[in-house]
Amino acid sequence: MVAEHNNKNNVGGIKRLAKSSAMMAIATFLSRVLGLVREQAMAATFGASGLTDAFTVAYRVPNMLRDLFAEGAFSSAFVPIFTEERLKDPLAARRLLWSLFILLGTTTGLISIIIIFTAPQIADFLTADKFFGDFNYTYDDKQRMEITVSMIKLMAPFLVFISLSALFMGALNSLKFFFVPSLAPAFFNVVMILSIWFLPDYLETRNVHPIMSLAFGVMGGGLIQMLVQVPLIFKVAYGPKGPVKLFTQATNRIINRVGIGTIGIATNQINIIVSTILATGTVLGAVSWLTYAFRLFQFPVGILSVSIAGSNLVHFSDKWKTGEYEEAKALLKSSYLLSFFTIIPACVLLYAMARESVHMVFERGAFSVEDTIMTTKALYFYLVGLPFYGLYKIFAPTFFTLDKPKVPVFISVASIILNIIFCILMTPEYGFSILALGASLSMIFNCSLQIVFLKKYLDLKMGFFFDKRLLKVMLAGSCCLALTKFLSKIFFHYDHGFISKAFVFCMIGFSGASIYGIVLLVLGEKVALKKIFRK
Repeated sequence: MVAEHNNKNNVGGIKRLAKSSAMMAIATFLSRVLGLVREQAMAATFGASGLTDAFTVAYRVPNMLRDLFAEGAFSSAFVPIFTEERLKDPLAARRLLWSLFILLGTTTGLISIIIIFTAPQIADFLTADKFFGDFNYTYDDKQRMEITVSMIKLMAPFLVFISLSALFMGALNSLKFFFVPSLAPAFFNVVMILSIWFLPDYLETRNVHPIMSLAFGVMGGGLIQMLVQVPLIFKVAYGPKGPVKLFTQATNRIINRVGIGTIGIATNQINIIVSTILATGTVLGAVSWLTYAFRLFQFPVGILSVSIAGSNLVHFSDKWKTGEYEEAKALLKSSYLLSFFTIIPACVLLYAMARESVHMVFERGAFSVEDTIMTTKALYFYLVGLPFYGLYKIFAPTFFTLDKPKVPVFISVASIILNIIFCILMTPEYGFSILALGASLSMIFNCSLQIVFLKKYLDLKMGFFFDKRLLKVMLAGSCCLALTKFLSKIFFHYDHGFISKAFVFCMIGFSGASIYGIVLLVLGEKVALKKIFRK
């Protein structure tokens, strides 16, 4: 009877995981589609140039810090402790939320002010000599420098908005509300798209460079992304409730965990800084090519892996904190298998039609054929690590629930150090695209170490991670790759009209996905396929 009860709990937990993952995936899918539209608008309007590189460098400043105060260390530290407090005392959890709102808002606000006052020094530090000319500045070099500094200043407060948005998202996910928080980034993308479409001409009439429309879009989008979640916070009765104590046992635990995570984040930021400097030191446009490739690479990661990982963190934390350890392990295995079943066909299809994808998404307006070729080179290297990015999103937060926050931090440090060494040695000879390969190899190494430690802490057999079903996924993926590549060479023609190309592109993708499903069906994965299609 006990075994039957536990089995029912496992099935129920996995169903809830699948449902919440699906809700997040739907919202994230919309957000990612709009994100691609945003990148299309940016590519068509501004292309891949020194000015788009300037925006990318400027945007990287608040983006680097958001890893610490938003999606990275903070979220991983906040969700398990907030869940623990909620299970014990919902009122205490409510006060914890608003204590962190004040602490996080104040901290990121002060950092934003520092960024504004040190913008010239930051811009100079993040770029190599080739980006602004070899010491003898031309007019264009000086203008690019001024624009970069202006954008850094304008986008500094974005850090505040995105950090508070992540705080609300973590709280709502812990309360089992997934759709609206996952949809919030879509509003950011909408504001960005509208800014790109409508602001450049207006700014030009005010003697402001049109590229600044991107910075205004980031600011407005970040604010809206935070605000759209506030009504739901009040609706679920988690609005401000006094008295609010800024420093409690719970807040101190979160701060300590974030402090530990800072080591990994700091190392990661060094990695980003080194990669940015190396990219700006190769050729103008390199930062933009890497960014466009990364956007395409992030599309399946954002829709599938982030959704599964976010849902897993909440459900795994619930089960682990209530002592249902076997159920928690079953959820973890279900999460990583679901990640592989969905991410492999996405990876294979994108790899088989890499150039076609870049051409269809970006090649219009100011984005040239040369830009397509260069972006495709980077995309190939990013895709090498795509399945492991999915695993990383699932495994890394798990250590925080296990009260082992130092482990993923030091694994990340080791991985990033290897990546930095690899990139410094290889970039001068192989160019900017090798930076994408370095990122992929680093992630493969990171996930391998995470598996070793999870095996130890969860008392798992290695077969837990190397399930025989993965061999079926690999075989199905290989068939998908071969068919898609074959069909692309025969039927896709770059000189045809857009509608014709779009139809052929979709049919090739559908054919590849179909053969993937058929092979899995033949290999006995009918139940898994049914679950994926149903959800």
